[in-house]
Amino acid sequence: MADEKDHPNGGGFTRRGLIKGLATTAVASATAGAAALAEERAKTDTAGAGLPVSITLNGAVKKGVFAPRTTLAEALRDAWGMTGTKVGCERGACGACTVLLDDLAVNSCLTLVHDADGRKVTTIEGLGSPEAMSPIQKAFVDADALQCGFCTPGMVVSCAGLLAKDPHPTTHAVKEAVAGNLCRCGTYTGVFDACAAAAKAGVNHG
Repeated sequence: MADEKDHPNGGGFTRRGLIKGLATTAVASATAGAAALAEERAKTDTAGAGLPVSITLNGAVKKGVFAPRTTLAEALRDAWGMTGTKVGCERGACGACTVLLDDLAVNSCLTLVHDADGRKVTTIEGLGSPEAMSPIQKAFVDADALQCGFCTPGMVVSCAGLLAKDPHPTTHAVKEAVAGNLCRCGTYTGVFDACAAAAKAGVNHG
């Protein structure tokens, strides 16, 4: 019986041969697919190793070579040591990574470093230092607008961006400016007061 099924016509074409051929074709196709995928990944890795970026970071020119998928937050923290930029959710929901890109507040975790090429980036370090705080930073301290402090750099940068374009914002405008900055400690009232105090004093982030 087995011989009849394997050699139904008594010739060279057999069921066993057909199954073997199909299996061989499937393996070959899978191998070719895996090879193509590996080649594509290799191209991506190779390309990622050689794309230069040059930005003006807090007033100084910074250069580096980054993979295409590198975010601005990663470059700031890992390559240029700007660890004041915090990374929380990594999906643009918490605002802890807020920086100014050409004076516009952006989530650096959602911005590719290559999109910042040739542009100006300002982080919390660029606003001032503990020894020489900017007016908006000092206003945060005076208003006690922080607790654990993780969200504070993003909050301060968002306020600085607002004050740079609107020196006398309304309370509604302040709330809108920090709407993307989440604070689990609930310091919002202090943040609003700090921004209002800085505006009343007639100063901006600079």
